[in-house]
Amino acid sequence: MSRRMSPEGKTVTALVAVVLTMGALAWAAVPFYDWFCRVTGYGGTTQVSQTGSDTVLDEVIRVRFDANVDPNLDWTFRPMQTSMELKIGETGLAFYEAVNNSDVAVTGTASYNVAPEVAGYYFDKIECFCFTEQTLQPGERIEMPVSFFVDPELVGDRDASWIRDITLSYTFHRTEPKQAALDAAPAANVN
Repeated sequence: MSRRMSPEGKTVTALVAVVLTMGALAWAAVPFYDWFCRVTGYGGTTQVSQTGSDTVLDEVIRVRFDANVDPNLDWTFRPMQTSMELKIGETGLAFYEAVNNSDVAVTGTASYNVAPEVAGYYFDKIECFCFTEQTLQPGERIEMPVSFFVDPELVGDRDASWIRDITLSYTFHRTEPKQAALDAAPAANVN
């Protein structure tokens, strides 16, 4: 004998399925958005490269450098050069300076983007202080490098070929050091 689900049971089952689907989509949204931005350069998200470009064009591009600090972080943060001209495909090396103005050790992490946003797809970082958190002791001053190039494919993109000025912008935010967070986490109960 087969049992049929009541209309109320079907409604509850459908609502549970909707809630579970929405929860799964919400959980996947952040990693998917991060992946999407890295792949497309959306929002000025830059690319990461293991090596420099093997092609250098005879066209010059200017990269401007910008620095910002979250109000919750008592640091002075600035680019050590305001701009740099280099050939498209040429590897550039720029430096930023950070100073901890507080009387305690503070950890910060830099978020970044480039403008115009469409340039993000063609702006490749080889090395960057923004890849890791930075911990500065009270009064400590450091110089932090960023090594980058502008991909020569920029000149063949009908939406980006006009770009000859790019602004690389960083904002430092206060963060909890990862090791401190790991130390503060409760130990796993091992039986």
